[in-house]
Amino acid sequence: MYTESRIVVRVNLDFEKVPETITWEAPEAGFPQARRADAMMLSFWDPKERNTLRLDLWTKDMTVDDMKQFVYQGILLLSETLENATGEKEMAAHMRAFARWYAEQYGFA
Repeated sequence: MYTESRIVVRVNLDFEKVPETITWEAPEAGFPQARRADAMMLSFWDPKERNTLRLDLWTKDMTVDDMKQFVYQGILLLSETLENATGEKEMAAHMRAFARWYAEQYGFA
């Protein structure tokens, strides 16, 4: 049986093409209504080029402090992804240790 899952991301830009709003929805994942976001990081692995393609966007409303927290949480999420996908527990632990150090530097640890 064929199943399709969609994630819809909408970015509204101002006249200078700077994101004003970001919304997303993923009905099949339990998010049927559009949800607001102030930042996003989207990555795709290109198997032919063996390279990561990415799209990082943030709105005018995203504060510097929130961006620091967003990056911190992204590091933690990447450590989980590495461990879950590869079983590399030791490297994931190193990443979490770096994330703790990063958070301490900004005072939100």
